[in-house]
Amino acid sequence: MDKAARIGKARPMKTPCPRLAVRALILHENRLLLVNAWGGGVSDLWCAPGGGVERGASLPDNLIREVHEECGLTVAVGEVALVNEFHDPNGPFHQVDVYFRCTIVTGDLRADWRDPEGVVTERRFFARPDLAHIRYKPDSLPVAAWDGGVTYDPLEPIIR
Repeated sequence: MDKAARIGKARPMKTPCPRLAVRALILHENRLLLVNAWGGGVSDLWCAPGGGVERGASLPDNLIREVHEECGLTVAVGEVALVNEFHDPNGPFHQVDVYFRCTIVTGDLRADWRDPEGVVTERRFFARPDLAHIRYKPDSLPVAAWDGGVTYDPLEPIIR
């Protein structure tokens, strides 16, 4: 057995790299677009639309695809507003979300729109005061959406 094979066998298995995802902060008439975070009614948690990055496509291109799949909207992607990390403290899951400010170019929210992945079943605009009455993640979402600047939200535990 060569040295590389011996070294490879001796090393403990690494945990997977963090998953990279993109999310859209879409303010329309001073209301923020949010979607259900878990499909099938598993949770009442809301989050910004978006999802996992596919290799070979830019972050903005991935975000344009994800927002269209989940909401039926075409967006223009602006500047980065927030970087958020969350993880499962009892498992290997770790995700880094990059949030971009986006504007709607075409489309309207329609009740008959279906996410091809079947995850997003609800999509709704919320005024900032409305967020006091729902569960959402990340905690810094209102600041990132309405207050401007760029925010880093440190590692949060994943919740349902």
